[in-house]
Amino acid sequence: MNYNRAILCGRVTKAPEILMTPSGHKVAKISLATNEYQGKGKEEKTVFHNLIAWDRTADIAQQYIVVGHEIMIEGRIDNRTYKKKDGTKGYISEVVIDRLQLGNKPRAVAVPAENTATSNYQEPPADDDNVPVIEDMDEIDISSIPF
Repeated sequence: MNYNRAILCGRVTKAPEILMTPSGHKVAKISLATNEYQGKGKEEKTVFHNLIAWDRTADIAQQYIVVGHEIMIEGRIDNRTYKKKDGTKGYISEVVIDRLQLGNKPRAVAVPAENTATSNYQEPPADDDNVPVIEDMDEIDISSIPF
C-alpha cells in the first residue's frame, strides 16, 4: 500500500512567485513556515516548506496570499532534480497543493509596490463560508513515479 499526503498549516514567508510554463499553465511557488513545539523550556523549531500551486490554485494564491498569511494546505510530496547555476544537479522536495484554505491574514503588511503577487490583492470575504477552497485532484501519471 502507498499513500502520499501532506497536511500543513502555517504562515507564508514570501510573496508567492508566479510563473508561466511554456504550455501556458500558471504556477505559484510559495514558502510556508510551520512551528514545532520542542518541549517545556525550549524554543519552538521552525520548519520551512516549499509549496507548488497550479492553474486555478495559483490564481487564488496570486490574488489572496500575502506574506504572513496563515494558510492550510493538503497535497502530495514531490521530489525533483534541477540544474544549478554552477552546472551541478540539485534536489528539492515540494508539496504540490491539491486543497488550499485561507486562514488569518496578517495584521499589517508592508509590501513593495512592484510586488505583482500582491498588487492585485483583494480583501477576502469576511464570511468564512465564502473563502475559496480549491480541490484540484488531477490524475497522477504513474509513469513519473520513480519506483
